[in-house]
Amino acid sequence: MIRVLEQERTFHLVTAHTSMVLHAMPSGHLVSLYWGGRIEDDAFSRIAKDMKKASYLSGTDGIRDFRLEQYPVLYPSWGNPDLRKPAFQFSYEDGSQMTDLRFFGYRQYQGKKKLEGLPTVLHDNAECLELILKDSLTGVKVTLTFGVFEAWDAITQSVRVTNGNHGDIQIQRLMSGCFSFLDDQFDAISLNGAWARECHENRQKIRQGSFCVESLRGASGHGQNPFLALAEPGAEEDKGNVWAMNLVYSGSFEASVEVDMHQNTRFMMGIQSFSFSWGLKKGESFVSPEVVMIHSGEGLGAMSRSFHRLYRDCLLQGAYAGRTGRKRPILINNWEATYFDFDKKKLLELADEAVKLGMECFVLDDGWFGKRNSDENSLGDWTENREKLGGSLLELAEEIRRRGLSFGLWFEPEMVSPDSDLYRSHPEWAIQVPGRSPQLARNQLVLDISCKEVQDYIIESVDRILKTVPVSYVKWDMNRNITEWNSCFLQRDQQKELGHRYILGLYRILEELTGRYKDVLFEGCAGGGGRFDPGMLFYMPQIWTSDDTDAVERLDIQFGTSYVYPPVAMGCHVSACPNHMTERLTPLFTRGLVAMQGNLGYELDLTSLGEEEKKEIHRQTEFYKQIREIIWYGELYRLKKEGNERAFLYLSEDGSRGVVSFVQILAKANTVPKRLKLKGLDPKAFYRVERVGEDKSMVVHGSFLMNLGLDLDRPKGDFQGQQWLLSREEKPYACHTGE
Repeated sequence: MIRVLEQERTFHLVTAHTSMVLHAMPSGHLVSLYWGGRIEDDAFSRIAKDMKKASYLSGTDGIRDFRLEQYPVLYPSWGNPDLRKPAFQFSYEDGSQMTDLRFFGYRQYQGKKKLEGLPTVLHDNAECLELILKDSLTGVKVTLTFGVFEAWDAITQSVRVTNGNHGDIQIQRLMSGCFSFLDDQFDAISLNGAWARECHENRQKIRQGSFCVESLRGASGHGQNPFLALAEPGAEEDKGNVWAMNLVYSGSFEASVEVDMHQNTRFMMGIQSFSFSWGLKKGESFVSPEVVMIHSGEGLGAMSRSFHRLYRDCLLQGAYAGRTGRKRPILINNWEATYFDFDKKKLLELADEAVKLGMECFVLDDGWFGKRNSDENSLGDWTENREKLGGSLLELAEEIRRRGLSFGLWFEPEMVSPDSDLYRSHPEWAIQVPGRSPQLARNQLVLDISCKEVQDYIIESVDRILKTVPVSYVKWDMNRNITEWNSCFLQRDQQKELGHRYILGLYRILEELTGRYKDVLFEGCAGGGGRFDPGMLFYMPQIWTSDDTDAVERLDIQFGTSYVYPPVAMGCHVSACPNHMTERLTPLFTRGLVAMQGNLGYELDLTSLGEEEKKEIHRQTEFYKQIREIIWYGELYRLKKEGNERAFLYLSEDGSRGVVSFVQILAKANTVPKRLKLKGLDPKAFYRVERVGEDKSMVVHGSFLMNLGLDLDRPKGDFQGQQWLLSREEKPYACHTGE
């Protein structure tokens, strides 16, 4: 809901539980008055009038005591009396860099529009508000578009810049979202890590100065995720105020927090400005990616559930999106089972075992094309290796389908091997600096998909396979970031546009292919979670969470990822032990329990397993088929996420069914296990509790489970897991003990 107070020139953006209040001052400067819990009162303009003044600040417009630097300017510019970091910066033909934006008008409408060439959070029930700002000297117009998703407690913001009548301009900085607080008591929470250690929670108190989370890699990156939250001191999983931003973008980004010398905080997020500029001629426009803004007054858990609902309902697209969409299959991926060393006989043996164990889709990973028996060649040559496959790819796919499995295939279309027919024919298609030797990562270079001809080649190469082979799942990988930032197809003054043009090219490719193959489940991957962001989720409703398949490592990776991204979007696999990265030995029960936090899959040699292991895997796949829709579409409650224990509860949308999982990482001598308290249940209802792996159950009151909790076993060994299934009972049973 959007309330427009015409006389006060105030705009009140209202969701189910939150309010955001924006105000145009008499000077025409837009300010952000409030963002937090929902307020019913609309008398906000006095907030700006009552702001106290500090000394030694520049004046504005010749008005006594009007010091712009003290105000929470909504979209601040460079060169004005506000000397803090700006949200944007333009450079004009005469060399000046000052822009003076003033409020010019607004427009309000129902329904969210798709951003040109960009992924967008969409729903017909969203309301939109455009606030139009204009520079009277240059004619530059900046339109701030806010989307209000009332039922989802979310607000989105994007920015359109239109060049007026002042000649060519260069956009040198353009944040998608900016909000200022008249306070500095916050902790910053980000998701950091590295390849195989993605999305670990990082929390630190902010102080005067700047704090920044950013990527210069051409992708959102393993090291930093395009998410940042501010939390009040003491805010935890289930209590306290949290303000979060998440950028719907897959390229280099930055998120920054600046605390000024008067205890005010400016929070911004957008395209990374160090490696970005964009030229605009007269009459041209540029649209930024949008940022999702969520406030929670009930801690990080409620924040996560708002993100999850929004992304499930309003971001994910295609046949596999939404509650009525197709079921995502339990996968067997051959990568960690065979790596490059396979033939048709081995693949079919894996498929035969997968069918017996309850799996639903066979995924052929790297090594099926060109001369690809290692990572040293053939990327870009998307032609089946018939000798290795023992025939055509179509024949292999049909044999697997006859066994009752659907067929999936791995691609890495954005890359090229120097040892490939493609590179020998078109060396200029690789991103490179003329005269300098290209640097390799994983023996490959990055294709310059800022160029339409290269985009078309990728579209045609993948299309040629998908239209002739019955592929129902595609794993789209990207195993290196961009170096040697230079394009053979861009002019000298356009080279800093390469990063954004690359991402626009990627989005065009994905728009084409996902549009042509609506029934194919596309899973994104970038060396694991190196491009786990809302931009990719718009096209690919599932993302491989990490190349690290060690269950203990995955606990924190998946916990951190769940801060923002819904479980239905997370690819999670059970792999062999000892784990190929950590050499850790983890019980198969625990490996399955952890992989059930998202979309369950397996990535190990099924033909080498013993009968007890096969029996346990079959139990896991059958159990997961019973609970997967709870995982995908239910509410996630993180029960324990610190110290030696991890626990989580998935509760169905109607609250009638739930799945509880617990892992104790290390066993300790002479300790007594504590009880596990649950969350989110109906305190007046009764629940049947079934311990997974045991043939007994009990009926317990919801208030008991939340206040006293479940009885935990004393762990016998490291990395031990326990799991329970909950179902709400219509009426209590006389006996609450085992049956």
